[in-house]
Amino acid sequence: MATLCRPAVSVPEHVITMEETLALARSHHADHPQLPLALRLIENTGVQTRHLVQPIEETLKHPGFEDRNALYQAEAKARVPAVVQRALDDARLRAADIDVIIYVSCTGFMMPSLTAWLINEMDFSSDTRQIPIAQLGCAAGGAAVNRAHDFCTAYPDANALIVACEFCSLCYQPTDLGIGSLLSNGLFGDGVAAAVVRGRGGTGITLERNGSYLIPKTEDWIAYDVRATGFHFLLDKRVPTTMEPLAPALQELAGLHGWNASELDFYIIHAGGPRILDDLSKFLQVPPDAFRFSRATLTEYGNIASAVVLDALRRLFDEGGAHDTARGMLAGFGPGITAEMSLGRWSHSDDREALVEAAV
Repeated sequence: MATLCRPAVSVPEHVITMEETLALARSHHADHPQLPLALRLIENTGVQTRHLVQPIEETLKHPGFEDRNALYQAEAKARVPAVVQRALDDARLRAADIDVIIYVSCTGFMMPSLTAWLINEMDFSSDTRQIPIAQLGCAAGGAAVNRAHDFCTAYPDANALIVACEFCSLCYQPTDLGIGSLLSNGLFGDGVAAAVVRGRGGTGITLERNGSYLIPKTEDWIAYDVRATGFHFLLDKRVPTTMEPLAPALQELAGLHGWNASELDFYIIHAGGPRILDDLSKFLQVPPDAFRFSRATLTEYGNIASAVVLDALRRLFDEGGAHDTARGMLAGFGPGITAEMSLGRWSHSDDREALVEAAV
């Protein structure tokens, strides 16, 4: 069975604190009629620090979409390989052992995808499959896990590499003055993550079932308005309420597997904001501490889009993992409004190998 191994995560070296973010909002938007509301919403995110690919002075400039996208490509090529190599090392595999690369990102564009560049630069086999996913936003981290699970189910001896590369700061638009845009300026951060899904062996989450759910008629709640100046992020004020209709989808998926979504041992959940986690805790009837890994990511890195679920999982590994056969759920939420969900049990490679040997 396919196992999601320990993720590797890296965030850029330039840091901005919440205090600095609030000060910038006050100085840049002193005359904004809804500035007090924007400041209150940013404070309520609980994001204490975020990491950016550029110093804040450069981030606040807008040299044009062409220059920004060129920077996205350069930074991705500079930062992704080391993260990929750590993920391979943690999974005890080589680049040549990977059969498919699933690359997720919504903050820049490349064609060919970065997957082609990685295959050439890191000695992946020339017959490695490529699955770039560009339009699922924050849900793409969960989607990547699910597509890797599907691939390894179809090809049981195969291994999949997931790469999430998000430079949200390159989508900053100084002319966007709506409350949703001002809030996003204090919420999103930059980060790169990678993880391997092994078809056989490995320590981590042995994936057992996955599913997707889209809330009807909500496709304009999270969206990009693509203009000459690049990607303009649109965020509807109703987004924080989405856990009420999504929680039943999580419960249904668990129920189909014979599990109770309220009684699992660990939860790896996309941290879009504190309201998302608070509401999900209420509607799933699980203690707030169940989402401590997601909250830590939000506090220390902000919302790093598709990379959130991989960083939250990395934090579970850092805590020592879970007991063998512990049951858990991973879920990412994003545009659509879409949920990408998976269920699995914690397993240790040594324990599994011992069971196989005993069976033989």
